[in-house]
Amino acid sequence: MNKLKTVFICRECGYESVKWTGQCPSCHAWNTLTEETVEKKEQRSSNEFWLDENEKKTSGSVLIHHVKSEERKRILTSDTELNRVLGGGIVPGSITLVAGEPGIGKSTLFLQTGLLLKDVTVLYISGEESEQQIKMRADRLAQGKEFTNEKFYLLTETSTPSLFKEIKKLKPQLIIVDSVQTLHSPFADASPGSLSQIRECASEFQRFAKETHTPVILIGHITKDGSIAGPKILEHMVDTVLQFEGERQYAYRILRTVKNRFGSSSELGIYEMTEQGMKSILNPSEILIPQKDEWLSGAAIAAAMEGMRPLLIEVQALVTQSVYGTPQRTVSGFDLRRLQLLLAVLEKRGGFHFGIKDVFLNIAGGLKIEDTSIDLAVLCALLSSYEDIPLSPKICFAGEVGLNGEIRSVNRIEQRIAEADKLGFEKIIVSKYNSGQKVTRKNNTQIEIIPFGKVEEVYRYLF
Repeated sequence: MNKLKTVFICRECGYESVKWTGQCPSCHAWNTLTEETVEKKEQRSSNEFWLDENEKKTSGSVLIHHVKSEERKRILTSDTELNRVLGGGIVPGSITLVAGEPGIGKSTLFLQTGLLLKDVTVLYISGEESEQQIKMRADRLAQGKEFTNEKFYLLTETSTPSLFKEIKKLKPQLIIVDSVQTLHSPFADASPGSLSQIRECASEFQRFAKETHTPVILIGHITKDGSIAGPKILEHMVDTVLQFEGERQYAYRILRTVKNRFGSSSELGIYEMTEQGMKSILNPSEILIPQKDEWLSGAAIAAAMEGMRPLLIEVQALVTQSVYGTPQRTVSGFDLRRLQLLLAVLEKRGGFHFGIKDVFLNIAGGLKIEDTSIDLAVLCALLSSYEDIPLSPKICFAGEVGLNGEIRSVNRIEQRIAEADKLGFEKIIVSKYNSGQKVTRKNNTQIEIIPFGKVEEVYRYLF
C-alpha cells in the first residue's frame, strides 16, 4: 500500500520539514510552513507523456563548444504592448507566469492574443471555465474584431497526464494554461492549489517546454496580500514573470515585467479594459495628462521613465493645516518613505513648516511609480499647494532630489525631453549635473530646457 505522511512545506523556498517550526530553517522566514499530506508513489519520468522513445535524450555533460547556437524566431503577437514586456515576442521553449487580481483581465488578454495569432496552433487549457463559457467570452471579444486564428483549440482538463497526452497528439506551437492553481499531478498526492501540487505541475510544464521548445504561458492567482499564490520557488522556475496591476475604479491596466530572462525586467504595457477586451494604449502620456479648464495649485507634471518608455504623468499634492496633534501623511501610487524624505528636505533646507501640515499625495491615473526622477515634480507640487500658487501647465520636471537639497541627474534625459516636446510642453526643468549627457536644445525641438542644481533655485524661479 502507498504510505501517507504529513510534512510541512515552506511557501517561500519549498523547504520540507517533518515538524512545524515558527521560522523556516532554510530561508529564515516566519510563519511560512504549511502542513500537507504527501503520498509516496512510484517515481516515474513525466516526459513519457509527451516524448516518444526515440526522442528521449540521455543526460550527461557536454562541452560548451559542442553546443550548437540556435537563434529561434520569436512568436510575434498582434499586441505591441505584450511584445514589449516580453522583450520582443514569445520565445520558443520559454515558460511565462502571469499573475494578477481576479477579474483584472488576465484570461481575457491571453484569450484574445491566441485568437489573433496567424498560422500558429494554440492550445488553451482551462481548469476554471467550460468550453461554452470560453466560447461566450470569445464571441463577446469578437465584436468589432476579426479573429484570424483557425488553429485555436480548447481543452477543459486538469489532470497533467491527460493534458500531455492531448498535447502529444495535437503538437501545439503555443500553450496557455488557465490557471496553474487548478492543475493536478498524480506525482503529488495533495489537493489542487496546494504548494506541492503547484510546484510539481509547474515543474512538469517546465521540463516539457525545455525538451520540446514549445512556449507555455501559465496564468496564476495571487493571495490577499498581493503576492503570487504558491511557493516562491515557482517564480524561480519560470523564465518570465508578468504582474497585472490596476484599480477597479479605473479602466486602465498595467502589465509589468517582474522577471525576464530574455529582455528587460523593467518594461510595462498599458491597456484599457473595454467591452471588446483589452485595448493597447500606444501613447499613455496623452491619457495620463489631464485636460483642464482651470489649473489649480498642487499639480505638477513629471517626465518619468518606465523601462524604455518615457511617460508624462500628473502629480497631485494637497497641503492643509493639521487638525490633530500628529499630521497625516497619505500617498497613492508613491512611496510613503520617499515622501517623508522629501518633506524633511523642505523642512531642513527650505525652512518650510510641514510638521504642522497634513500632506496628501496622489499619482493620477492609478499608476504606481518607482522612478526617483519624479522627486522634483513631487516637491514642486508640494510647494505649489503650500503657497497656494498654481504652476504653469506648460512646464514639466525631471530630477531626483538628494538629502542636501541638490537636484541629481537622471538617466535617459534626452528621451524625456523629446516626449515633453512632442506633447507641446514649453519648458522642462532638469538637473545641471546630468553625468556627461548633453542637456541642450536641439534644432528640431521647441521646448526650453532649464537646468538647476539646488531646490532653492527652483523655488525662486517658480514662486
